[in-house]
Amino acid sequence: MGRILILGLGNILQGDDGVGVHIVRWLAGQTLMAGVTVLDGGTIGASLLVELEGVDALLIADAVESGQESGQVTLFRGEEMDRLLTRPRAGSVHEASLAELLDMARLLDCLPPRRALLGIQPRTIAWGDTLSPPLARSLPEAGRRARSLLEEWRREDS
Repeated sequence: MGRILILGLGNILQGDDGVGVHIVRWLAGQTLMAGVTVLDGGTIGASLLVELEGVDALLIADAVESGQESGQVTLFRGEEMDRLLTRPRAGSVHEASLAELLDMARLLDCLPPRRALLGIQPRTIAWGDTLSPPLARSLPEAGRRARSLLEEWRREDS
């Protein structure tokens, strides 16, 4: 497998909204396999399109309103992720922007064939620069899930 991009989304000044950025910061402190790039995508924008060029696999980390208990980590893969991002009521402001970014990538033929969204159910989206306790406790699990998916993608290519 070639390049893998882990993209963290969120506004770290909005409490749990910044969990995707916290996840990529946590992962950046870990030893990851060769070919993996970890990027803080912030509150997302079309400028991230250039980051998708030449990427074979994309893992996005973000707060996702899934109706589950706060801090619950869920992995949405491929078409399941696509369906989540096109649902009528987005669970976060990033979902609409992320869906647009992926649509642009699809149109430009640079949508990574493997993609997944590591979503964490937020508790509090409000001004503040720290995660709520349930989300802070979920970071190690989110990191393990991300690493496990990366290893799975590598095995599939071996």
